[in-house]
Amino acid sequence: MTGRITGPKVLRFLRSLTRKKPLEPEGEESNFCRCLTTWDLVGLGVGSTLGSGVYVLSGEVARNVSGPSIIISFLVAAVASVFAGLCYAEFGARVPKTGSAYLYSYVTVGEVWAFVTGWNLLLSYVIGTSSVAKAWTGTFDDLIHNVITETLEEHTPMDSPGLATYPDFFAAALIMLLADINNWRISEETILNATRLEETLDPSQNETVDYGVGGFFPFGFDGTLAGAATCFYAFVGFDCIATTGEEVKNPQKAIPIAIVASLLICFVAYFGVSAALTLMMPYYLLDNLSPIPVAFEYIHWEPAKYVVAVGSLCALSTSLLGVMFPMPRVLFAMARDGLLFKPLHYMSSRQSPVFATLTSGAAAAFMVLLFDLKALVDLSSIGTIFAYTLVAVCILILRYKEDPGFSRRQEPFTVMGLFIPPSRATPRTSKNVNVITIIILFLVVVLSLLLSEGAFSLRNRELWSVLIVSFLSLMLVLAVAIIWRQPQSISKASFMVPGLPVVPVVSVLINTYLMVQLGGETWISYAVWMVIGLIIYFGYGVRHSVQKQRLRQARTRLNIVHVNIVAA
Repeated sequence: MTGRITGPKVLRFLRSLTRKKPLEPEGEESNFCRCLTTWDLVGLGVGSTLGSGVYVLSGEVARNVSGPSIIISFLVAAVASVFAGLCYAEFGARVPKTGSAYLYSYVTVGEVWAFVTGWNLLLSYVIGTSSVAKAWTGTFDDLIHNVITETLEEHTPMDSPGLATYPDFFAAALIMLLADINNWRISEETILNATRLEETLDPSQNETVDYGVGGFFPFGFDGTLAGAATCFYAFVGFDCIATTGEEVKNPQKAIPIAIVASLLICFVAYFGVSAALTLMMPYYLLDNLSPIPVAFEYIHWEPAKYVVAVGSLCALSTSLLGVMFPMPRVLFAMARDGLLFKPLHYMSSRQSPVFATLTSGAAAAFMVLLFDLKALVDLSSIGTIFAYTLVAVCILILRYKEDPGFSRRQEPFTVMGLFIPPSRATPRTSKNVNVITIIILFLVVVLSLLLSEGAFSLRNRELWSVLIVSFLSLMLVLAVAIIWRQPQSISKASFMVPGLPVVPVVSVLINTYLMVQLGGETWISYAVWMVIGLIIYFGYGVRHSVQKQRLRQARTRLNIVHVNIVAA
């Protein structure tokens, strides 16, 4: 008897985890002021995306990972970000509400995935805020001759070096005027001499210095791809535009335009700065933490260092405000839905989520004081890439959702129906896409692991690795072709992702490949973060879910109507 009672309860509980939020939920009102324009959103996106990543990455990746081909690394990372940005743009047009990828997941795949996505976004935003704050402090410290760093190193055991500075576009243009194309054609002999000199100057180092073999690809194309995995962090932040859905005058038009425009502007900035740095001086002489000032010193333009530093402080102040903008709005959206604590839902008289802002700011301040930021950057990348991947999956599910008016009765499955489906989207075609999407995710994960861990075997053209990768690739192409054959929903939006289903699948593939590049320690830290989040969800969110209460009230009203009909 107990088993009969427990079984249905467990089934109901599992179903409750996938309950979806309607696009226009009953009783939910927006307290935000719709005052933002398209230009406001472009400025917000550029300010948030051009954060501390470029201050660290431009020198560190060029020196240690990719060399002058860092410009290709940024290009690969930009392509991955554009694919994700297109998916965000369509959702921004369809769901102009506060919450970004969290809300998109809630209306498409269900509550538990929405919470996981929101929790990942919070991780990314908190660390992003911390990193920009570190960069601001480091830039100011550089102006006063590192007084802050030297004092902290002397009196505290914590190692908190400032991050590197970043010039405005005018400074980058000046650098380009002083460039020397020979720095992209450095000979292998020069690299060997530099390596010997480095080892002579610092005989205490345990590992041999590796500056590659010179040229444009000193670390090979593998180094360029590895640099792309790191450079992806530099494009994190554009999704803050999607959190402004309830504050934009014309969200269906403004959000897609702002996302695409901000990504293009940021790519031009990163491309220009990285090209300028590697043209100004040999890549192996770049400084890991402060590449721009060192580059000016190298060409004997020491006064320009201070001009760039002042401009960097202004730019970083803007960036700090930009990265702090989306974090409280995701907290607000999750609290409004009952998945996080209710006080985070409080709005001030100025129509701002004040308590969520203070809480998120305190969390970022705590991290910037106590944690090693370099390790947290990779952790942030996992959270962001996961959110981007889920948004791409949600686009597939949403675009192939059945049209209204069809009965929910079970339709028979046929293999022929996969290749010759009906002309309109039905529950069966929608279910086919959902199942094929799960298969695609499995294929993508296995393929990414093989491409990453079996790169040596593939380069040597070992038969087993070539056969497995070829088979998985063909299966992936077949799965994409099957989805392409299915009819799409008749529901339209002001912006829709082109090239469906190829663009979302390519986005998932690139994101997954970048994720498997990250180390085991990063994945352990990420697992701890997710355990904390799931404890909060199952301990608080499941019981206080607003959508759960809406469904319960709807069932109660339905039961009352049924009783009245029977009584009559």
